[in-house]
Amino acid sequence: MNKIEGNDFLNFRYLSQLKVKNKNALYVETTMNAEDNKYESDIYQISEITIQTEDNRTYHTGDSKRKRLTSSKDVRNFIYTDKSNILFASMRDPKDQARAKAGEAFTSFYELSTQGGEATKAFEIPFAVQDIHYIDQNTFVLTVDYDLRYSQMSEQGEIEQVNKEKEANKNWEELTKIPFVSNGASYIGYSVNRIYIYKRDTNKLTPITNIYESAHILHVSPTKEKVLFATNKDLAKPTLKEGLNQLNLKDNSVEVLIEEGAYSIAAGYYRSHDILVLANQKTTYGINENVKFFSYTNNTMKQIMDPDRAFGNSVGSDVRYGGGYSSKMLNDTLYILSTDTAACNLYKLTTDNQFENVMNVDGSIDCFDTEDGKDVYAIALIEQNLQEIYKNKQAITHINTSLDDKYVAKPQVVNYKNEEYEMQGYVLLPKDYDSSKQYPAILNIHGGPKTVYGSVYYHEMQVWANAGYIVFFTNPRGSDGRGNEFMDIFGKYGTIDYDDLMHFTDAVIEAYPAIDTNRMGVTGGSYGGFMTNWIITHTDRFKAAATQRCISNWVSFYGTSDIGFYFAPDQNKGDIFTDEGVAKLWEHSPLKYVSNVKTPTLIIHSDMDYRCPLEQAEQLFTALKVLGVESKMVVFHGDNHDLSRSGKIQSRCKRLSEITNWMHTHLQ
Repeated sequence: MNKIEGNDFLNFRYLSQLKVKNKNALYVETTMNAEDNKYESDIYQISEITIQTEDNRTYHTGDSKRKRLTSSKDVRNFIYTDKSNILFASMRDPKDQARAKAGEAFTSFYELSTQGGEATKAFEIPFAVQDIHYIDQNTFVLTVDYDLRYSQMSEQGEIEQVNKEKEANKNWEELTKIPFVSNGASYIGYSVNRIYIYKRDTNKLTPITNIYESAHILHVSPTKEKVLFATNKDLAKPTLKEGLNQLNLKDNSVEVLIEEGAYSIAAGYYRSHDILVLANQKTTYGINENVKFFSYTNNTMKQIMDPDRAFGNSVGSDVRYGGGYSSKMLNDTLYILSTDTAACNLYKLTTDNQFENVMNVDGSIDCFDTEDGKDVYAIALIEQNLQEIYKNKQAITHINTSLDDKYVAKPQVVNYKNEEYEMQGYVLLPKDYDSSKQYPAILNIHGGPKTVYGSVYYHEMQVWANAGYIVFFTNPRGSDGRGNEFMDIFGKYGTIDYDDLMHFTDAVIEAYPAIDTNRMGVTGGSYGGFMTNWIITHTDRFKAAATQRCISNWVSFYGTSDIGFYFAPDQNKGDIFTDEGVAKLWEHSPLKYVSNVKTPTLIIHSDMDYRCPLEQAEQLFTALKVLGVESKMVVFHGDNHDLSRSGKIQSRCKRLSEITNWMHTHLQ
């Protein structure tokens, strides 16, 4: 078998947006064009192969035919408009491409029959459309990005005036609210998300929400008569708790169901007898508190259950691109993904409010769809396979073939205990592992911290295992999948979580004496970058470190990150307004202890990372240089906090090679 190399991910195919209609499965497939440094995505159709026997019985072989439906290379999502037609946004017209390049905000939609034929332009919306829902052949409900400076002029077709105003304002920004930046998007003080109704026959847009609030659609009723949506008032400082509203499509009237300020609303769904709301009040466990389930009926919110379960997919991987359904209401039954310890599985909430497992996998269900509740289709990472499409746990595709002749390390489980918690971690062994030899090792720490590592394929770690390293990773306290209490490290960053990681490191060394303890490295991103910084400021047992998109100083993070003003005090139980609050933030800042660092350190950061801003890396780099610690910083232009997962392709290659070479230099 051949070794996995760093740039092998360029040959992977990334699957997303799986949707099923009338037993017709469509999805988006993304590939990487490294030469042009861009992602290319189109819609594909999967048709299962069936065989008819002599006695007229029909069965599925488990194989499938894969057919490409679009070829514009820019289709990221689509919706069904009926059982055989879809609608999608695209810039396939060269004239549209030129307009977009010139800065004009608009979205062109195309229709396509899944039975064959060419896509035809359906209509154009003079906004950047974020979300679209089909009501009938003539009616669509949209969420758009509405720019308070220019959108009204764009809507009225005054494009020349828009361009003139943009030119006049290009040298400054006027900021009146926080957050004033968004990860990867720079300044955001001018936009709100507005809901519109679009009538195709008259080409008319009718605004439903105003310019003083941002809104997002939660659910369209099965009868297509009502739309449930959440709102946040466009305040100087957001409340972080949404209002719940209902649009009546018969007369376009809006009813406020729950005033903003009481609940943080994660999701809402119409049922025949009530509205099911997934929400929390961010009381006991702050912003990361698991949602509770409420029934809204007769103007009353009633809690019906507190499952203390992580809903959605928290399993980390660097071989995904794009999203898809993580929940769906079907015939009063909610189908929803949930992270269990270190895997993401599919559950359903029955009409009598009981949870039942629908699809359990050794890995991660990334998205799913079902139209009858019996046949469940999913895009998943199972065991160490790349993404494939599954039907009822049976693979019906073999799209990703590039690893078929490569060595893929199988995660070895290491159990350990710290205090009262039984915990589990994983070890990847090098190709041709020989227990009588000595190997360098790398501890990898996930972000979040409310995410998890699972047993799924993770490219960077497979690259290191193939390069001769023992790679180990775990889910310390603060991680997702084990309830609120396990997740709660608020005000304890760098204490109990650090202790868990050191206990895990000891357990791995004990289980694998082949690890050369004088050649261990540590790396991680985001929270993992924070923890890498914390480790090297509190121990010198690791001989090389690569900290990525890190936090080094909670005090400055408070005022510069797009989430700093609420995330820093929530997670650390301190703020910048009192001496005690500043002391608490500084107590949990690795920079406070930086004079202890002896470990050669590589710093990876992006200049459009406004989640963990570049100044966090710059402060650390400056301190290390002043102290004479061997260090290097690599800054990626135009990328953001998601560099390792969806950043520019050439930058992703550079990032992985920099980390790998740093470890080679100091550990080999």
